[in-house]
Amino acid sequence: MQTRRPWLRRASVTAVSAAALLAMAAPADATTATRASTAAATAAAADVDYGTWQKDCQAVMDQALPYLQQRIAAAKPGEKQAIVLDIDNTALETDFGFSYPQPANKPVLAAARYAQERGVALFFVTARPDIIASFTQYNLKQTGYQVSGLYVRNFIDLFKNVAEYKTAQRVDIERKGYTIIANIGNSSTDLSGGHAEKTYKLPDYDGQLS
Repeated sequence: MQTRRPWLRRASVTAVSAAALLAMAAPADATTATRASTAAATAAAADVDYGTWQKDCQAVMDQALPYLQQRIAAAKPGEKQAIVLDIDNTALETDFGFSYPQPANKPVLAAARYAQERGVALFFVTARPDIIASFTQYNLKQTGYQVSGLYVRNFIDLFKNVAEYKTAQRVDIERKGYTIIANIGNSSTDLSGGHAEKTYKLPDYDGQLS
């Protein structure tokens, strides 16, 4: 039974996620260094209750699902509906262990499955670097998400404001003809900037959770 797990701070999570995934294919010496950096980040993080986080996520999705049910049923003829999701501690349980594939965040996956089974496209917009794009897409598909599009940051994007970068990706999704009926994330940078009919914020506990 999961009770308490380490939460990594936002400043380190992308690097740690990348390191953890790349370690799967790295030589032994490189993997040792990766594990050391991951352990150091974990040791610096505070312990929190996994069950509380899941309960709080479920409370948000209990608000989102009735809206999705109504909005999907009211789709206009020919309307291409989409949901945009953040990945780390939104679609996936990134900060609760370092297994690969990382497990899906169950309350979010349940709502996503409802939508995708009714033809809604799922787009994932993340601050993760493009070097782990293939690992990330495989992880999402393995845990039950149908990935219509995955937006990751290239080298130039790493120097951009994260909120502005994520807004630009939603604009791109709209340009492809989609109506973004919901945007789900756990940080203000996931949700600011508009270009979504509704936004749903999962807990990040004052920035403790990536």
